Amino acid sequence: MRISIFGLGYVGAVCAGCLSARGHQIVGVDISRLKIDLISQGKSPIVEPGLEELLQKGIASGNLRGTLDVRDAILDTDISFLAPPTPSKRNGDLDVSYIEEVCQQIARILPEKSTRHTIVVRSTVLPGTLRGVVIPTLEKYSGLKAGKDFGVAVNPEFLRESTAIKDYDFPAMTVIGELDKTSGDLLEEIYRELDAPIIRKSVEVAEMIKYTCNVWHATKVTFANEIGNISRAVGVDGREVMDVICQDHKLNLSKYYMKPGFAFGGSCLPKDVRALSYRAGSLDVDSPLISSLMRSNSGQVQKAFDIIAGFDKRKVALLGLSFKAGTDDLRESPLVELAEMLIGKGFDLQIYDRNVEYARVHGANREYIESKIPHVSSLLRDDLDRVVHEADVIILGNGDAAFAEVLERAPEQKKVLDLIGFMKQPSNGTQVGIGW
Repeated sequence: MRISIFGLGYVGAVCAGCLSARGHQIVGVDISRLKIDLISQGKSPIVEPGLEELLQKGIASGNLRGTLDVRDAILDTDISFLAPPTPSKRNGDLDVSYIEEVCQQIARILPEKSTRHTIVVRSTVLPGTLRGVVIPTLEKYSGLKAGKDFGVAVNPEFLRESTAIKDYDFPAMTVIGELDKTSGDLLEEIYRELDAPIIRKSVEVAEMIKYTCNVWHATKVTFANEIGNISRAVGVDGREVMDVICQDHKLNLSKYYMKPGFAFGGSCLPKDVRALSYRAGSLDVDSPLISSLMRSNSGQVQKAFDIIAGFDKRKVALLGLSFKAGTDDLRESPLVELAEMLIGKGFDLQIYDRNVEYARVHGANREYIESKIPHVSSLLRDDLDRVVHEADVIILGNGDAAFAEVLERAPEQKKVLDLIGFMKQPSNGTQVGIGW
């Protein structure tokens, strides 16, 4: 199929690579010339294992190209995936202005087409966004009728950063929220070759499924962390407790998030918890657990800081800055928050993260690093051994395999705080786990 993808961030870039590799004709659209230039050269604008190979394959085969021209993209394709960012507002609500702007641009071109065009929202949006924002905007600026003159659907993504390509190729399910059957049929044809159930619902149900999944994941992380904190306080290894809980596959469903550890972060869980909590409040629906998740999550960052401060040593090595290994994404990373707390309290801090260091020099996230957290990025170092050698306290921040080796060879005189779960034993005087 001929597909245009608007927004070449994590979701858009991965979809462009995976779809073009499967033979679809893809036109990537973004307002950033840097991203378009990178895509056109077969280079990935983000750190995501395996993505650059797919992009190179797409460019070489002629199945993939990038453009800044919205009109060119719409007239040359039959379906558009919308994947612009949907960040949090100050009050926790979702900012859908980028989607609204893209819809305006697309709508102005639709009357020029003689064939039906279908618009599919892939960004995470709150229930009611398609009927309250997307469809009215498309109809207003095109003068056409949704579901009749053009198609509309929502197709929430379930891609985890650092494993996004595997998640695309082997999904647990594919959810299609359709305004009209023709749009649903079109999307089902795209995903028919994937070995996963295709679930077709109304647009509102599909929007809610995505939020339910993300807030459930956030709930599991927070729950496991609180169990870990209580367990450690009474001399119990929280991992041992949760390992038994996770053996119940009938009721507990999945153990992926059910592990004591550090705070959750990234571009999805924090903003989606805030947005759903805001929506519940605006509807006068009491949701004490959801409303408490972000407070509990921040408490986990404070707990890590308190442990570090309790070591009574000033030279600190933070290993990992992105919220998880295998990605350069620093958006709402709790490790950035921890670093800022340490800087504010005068600790002598050095940071090592090979993916963030790469992004600072080469990647599309360079502008974010330089403009949003220059005080933190200035402490990045490219020599892991030297960072470890010069520190009195070592923080194992994300799951990079190299950090497990640091734990194994760390001298006894150095304090180690494990936020991930590399430690095979519970806390002792030298090596301390945040929840075990």
